[in-house]
Amino acid sequence: MSFNVGLSGLYAANKSLDVTGNNIANVATTGFKSSRAEFADQYAQSIRGTSGATSTGSGVTTAAVSQQFTQGSLNTGTGRSLDLAINGNGFFMVSNNGDKLYTRAGAFHTDSNGYVIDESGNNLQGYSLDSSGNLATGVLSSLRIDSSNLSPKSTSTITMASNLNSSATVPTVTTFDPSDSTSYNTTWSTPIYDSQGNEHSLSQYFAKTDTNTWTMYSLIDGRSISTPSSTTADATKLTFDSSGNLITTGTGAPDVTDSPNISIGTDGIFTVNNWVPAAATTVGSTTTWASNGASGNATGMKLNMLATTQTNSAAGAISNPQDGYATGQISAMNVDATGNIFASYTNGQSKVIGQVSLTNFANVQGLAPAGGTNWRETYASGTPVTGAPESGTLGSLTGQALEESNVDLTSELVNLIKAQSNYQANAKTISTESTIMQTTIQMT
Repeated sequence: MSFNVGLSGLYAANKSLDVTGNNIANVATTGFKSSRAEFADQYAQSIRGTSGATSTGSGVTTAAVSQQFTQGSLNTGTGRSLDLAINGNGFFMVSNNGDKLYTRAGAFHTDSNGYVIDESGNNLQGYSLDSSGNLATGVLSSLRIDSSNLSPKSTSTITMASNLNSSATVPTVTTFDPSDSTSYNTTWSTPIYDSQGNEHSLSQYFAKTDTNTWTMYSLIDGRSISTPSSTTADATKLTFDSSGNLITTGTGAPDVTDSPNISIGTDGIFTVNNWVPAAATTVGSTTTWASNGASGNATGMKLNMLATTQTNSAAGAISNPQDGYATGQISAMNVDATGNIFASYTNGQSKVIGQVSLTNFANVQGLAPAGGTNWRETYASGTPVTGAPESGTLGSLTGQALEESNVDLTSELVNLIKAQSNYQANAKTISTESTIMQTTIQMT
């Protein structure tokens, strides 16, 4: 019996050495989770299924090798936009030709087709954009980075906050001329874009005509809005109340009848209509302006000037954002805590192009190791629950970071010493039993 007890102890010590050695070997493996050998004593059973009152036990057995899914330290600032670390619960789901695997190792990059893959070529799963450009949440797919150019967008809305100086005097020159600064009080320009992404300039000149009234003259690229061959500006009257606020409806509202290309809606917002984007062509000393082949927004450009005021302070545009832009190429990417992949473009635009998903299990100890720092679902792990990071019990993501191995090297080195001592002690049990057997044999 003692031989078997000692032998089981050797097996257990050897298993402990294997587990500890594997932990130490993977101390630098990204996303690795350490294991722990768990042992149980064993007793011989009687015929009736009970142990005797004086049973001494028949040794030890390996009950389980369990993995420790504790959080590893985050190595931040890796400099790679698709390096991802999970902070909290969850696993990345990757697909190996349809075989679903789960991992905490977040070293991802794109392949030649733009798909986001790990070092083994497995496809990272998440939520892609639908045909309308919105995230198709709830529909998992292999994430792909669309590296094509961002198509240009013609300007459809300009929102302007500005002030006109109430103490300004009426210009001495009553006939407007953009080249004569004495024919107006102030001016400012807003960049706008046509359907091909060409940049143009909407210039507005403001001339005071009387107390609380102004005329706004509008030109695009110094040309008439609808007729590039002309320099005739659209003139629109602006009227302010006694508090300096723009009057947009009712008596005293802006008179737009003398401005064929600028109208005002019931909401008090102007619309620039009939714009013909133009370009100049110079032959010798002659410069001509004509359509450049592009178009403006089909429904016109909304010009929101509701925040324009007339007060006794310096005149000027406070802000004038517009929503058009030129063609752009991806210049950078980043992933936020909720898994959204943001692409930044050379035209100053940015947008979400996908979202990384996370998956969790009721019993992570039930996952089966699949190699390559991956695990597989089993019956014991329970059904996978997949969602966006920071939803439910799922953790968050940290971009340009990797989760390091959770192996505690100091503890593992101590475990080596303990396993070695256990091995020596059990070997001594067998050696002692052998000596006793030899003594017994010599007595006979």
